[in-house]
Order: sequence, then structure tokens, then C-alpha cells
Amino acid sequence: MQARLASERARADFAASLNALEDKLNVPKQVGIRVDRAKVRLRKFADEQPAAAMVVAVGVVAAVGVGVWLVVRANIER
Repeated sequence: MQARLASERARADFAASLNALEDKLNVPKQVGIRVDRAKVRLRKFADEQPAAAMVVAVGVVAAVGVGVWLVVRANIER
């Protein structure tokens, strides 16, 4: 009887380990979790410091705009 209980416990531990490993190796799931965390942090930052959030947003837009402009300019000159 003890062997059966030990076997069932080992099987349950093994299943839990496999589930944990599957969660860690599931890249889309991990990316989704990280994106959700980033969204929460950004919303909190915007709520606590709206002026700073606007400055950051303008900076990001400017950086993306300059990057696009450089790529387009490089392709036009070819």
C-alpha cells in the first residue's frame, strides 16, 4: 500500500514538474505575460506622472519617425 501511495505521489510530482516546464518553455505564453506586466507598469507610470509619460511618448514617436526617415532616405539614394 505504501508503494502505491509513493508511486502516486511521484507521478503527481512528475506531472507538476512537466506542467511547470511546459509553462516556462511556452514562448508565446511567456511573451504575453511580460507584455501584460509592461502594460500595467506603463499605465501606473502614466497615472502617477502624466507629464513625464507625455515626454516619453513624444520621445518614442520622434525616435521612430527619425528611424523611418533614415530607412526611407537610405532606400531612395540607391
